[in-house]
Amino acid sequence: MRLPRRVPWTSIAELDQLCAWIYTDETDLDFKIKAINRLSAWRAITPLPHALDSTLALLCVLVQDTSDPQPTSYLYLRHSYAAAMLRLVNGFVDPLQRGMYARSIASIANQLGLPSWLVELRHASTHEDLPSLELLRQAARESMTWLLHNYFLPTINPSTAPALTPAPLRPLSPVLKEYKSLRKIVTRDASLKSQYQHEINSVLRDIERWIAEVTVSANVAAGDLGWGNTGNIDQSAKERWALEQLCDALLEKGALVPLSKKKRVFPTQAFLPPPSAVSVWAPLLTELYTAHADFPVVLAHRIVTHLLADVNATRHDVVPITVDPTYDACLARWALWVLDSLATDCDVDSESRKDVVAALITGLGPGGSPDKDVQAATALLHALCAGNAEMDEAVSLLLQQSRPSLVQWTPDDISVMHERLTALMALPEPDSTNADTPSSMDGPVSTEATLAPGWRLLDSNSNWNPSPMGVYVAGG
Repeated sequence: MRLPRRVPWTSIAELDQLCAWIYTDETDLDFKIKAINRLSAWRAITPLPHALDSTLALLCVLVQDTSDPQPTSYLYLRHSYAAAMLRLVNGFVDPLQRGMYARSIASIANQLGLPSWLVELRHASTHEDLPSLELLRQAARESMTWLLHNYFLPTINPSTAPALTPAPLRPLSPVLKEYKSLRKIVTRDASLKSQYQHEINSVLRDIERWIAEVTVSANVAAGDLGWGNTGNIDQSAKERWALEQLCDALLEKGALVPLSKKKRVFPTQAFLPPPSAVSVWAPLLTELYTAHADFPVVLAHRIVTHLLADVNATRHDVVPITVDPTYDACLARWALWVLDSLATDCDVDSESRKDVVAALITGLGPGGSPDKDVQAATALLHALCAGNAEMDEAVSLLLQQSRPSLVQWTPDDISVMHERLTALMALPEPDSTNADTPSSMDGPVSTEATLAPGWRLLDSNSNWNPSPMGVYVAGG
């Protein structure tokens, strides 16, 4: 639940009036000065959202530039414009600069929809020659237009605001493939580790930047662009969503699970993934856990979600989906590995195991999908409960009651059916005058014995075809 957000205006009408003062007539300095006074009063009583703070800075420079047609110092105006543009761009980008490795300002601004040339102008103002006064004036006017369409109008009338569409994310699979190939080289020949370590570190930084990009996309999709108090933005939820997208890429075949079934060779003495896969992916998973403490729990839950998902109910492909038992078995072993090897804190590990066990019991217990092959999920549940005899016994009893095994017919069952049929046929013949006597339309009646009323015995000459109960077969 999001906390209430404090705003400086008492009603949306005040913000609408402020917007009218600023944008109705660009040449009316009196209205611009009223807007400056209103924003200054608001800032005296509460921190302004960054959009309004930037609007105030730009308005002050625009009014100063317009009111003095022959300024005494053009350099002073250029510095004032440049400072306002710096605050505008940095104020939007810096709160979203999260993660272990910094991302370029241009990439974050592109996700926010800021014009790219404003970012270039900001860079020139900071590190190169100060832009010309005409260029800075044009940047200020375009910035005010951008604020109108991206802050004022959506805030005044949210129903008419266009839906924010985050830019498509770049695929992560090529980055993971590059990491996998580099780690295989180092694993096969340890002497090459120092030679390839720089490239491996570069790939790790790229993965962290990808997580930051996804987190910013979550901000864009939720409309959290720094308009209000950033303390109210649930960044942990957005980061967890980004980690879920990363985990989905890791669960694809060819990543944590080897593409070739011949390489899915599991240790016989322990519930662990293939040793070759662990040697490749363990450093990456450890690095991700160092930067994101929730990563092991998120990965374990994504694996459990896959193991319990009913593919026939969630997918609508024309071609039937083939269940791969070794793939599920490998993922189940990875889930236990991340909980045992990464979540080393005793309290965190205990809580994580409880959450995963609860999710497995919920999916495997009453109400679970009977069509889903849950052998891997069941094996994971028993592995998590290993060492706790009471818990393991309770889980076994629960699974036995909730998912009874299919009954197989045996010769003894057929004999019982024949005995019951013989007993029915041995009943005394009913009175021929009885209205309940089966008529000829019921089918041929055996001459050896008379069946009970309402029953008939079909021989090999009949057109009856065996079929499951409830299925109509034409001509049967």
